[in-house]
Amino acid sequence: MNIVEKSSFELGEEATLSHTVTNTDIQTFAHITGDTNPVHLDEDYAQNTRFSGKIAHGIFVAGLVSAVLGTQLPGPGAIYISQQLRFLAPVYPGDTITARVKVLAWDNIKGRVTLLTEAINHNGVIVLTGEAQLVMSSFLKG
Repeated sequence: MNIVEKSSFELGEEATLSHTVTNTDIQTFAHITGDTNPVHLDEDYAQNTRFSGKIAHGIFVAGLVSAVLGTQLPGPGAIYISQQLRFLAPVYPGDTITARVKVLAWDNIKGRVTLLTEAINHNGVIVLTGEAQLVMSSFLKG
């Protein structure tokens, strides 16, 4: 496989990915991580919380942001250095979430890119916001 790593970025450059969250997504994430908090898995329990129903794991939603970072922008060869997150609103099964990243800064000497990271639901509500810094793996050689 011949993968070409991107070598420069423009301020304001953006990429997105959309996904409709399913109960299966939530159950699978709980199984993989061991996070079986009943607010994610038990509808009867979750109905009696401030959310009035089951919600997706916040880190699952953050994973959609990670998918954009790893596959589109900055893309293949990008390695996480840091990620700051704020969870602003719940995500429910059936919600379509659009993960969006936007280049805020590019250091072409160190190969580091800083990006705004967001997840927005189908109603236009920002459910997650933050900032990520990644380094391109080609800058780690030698």
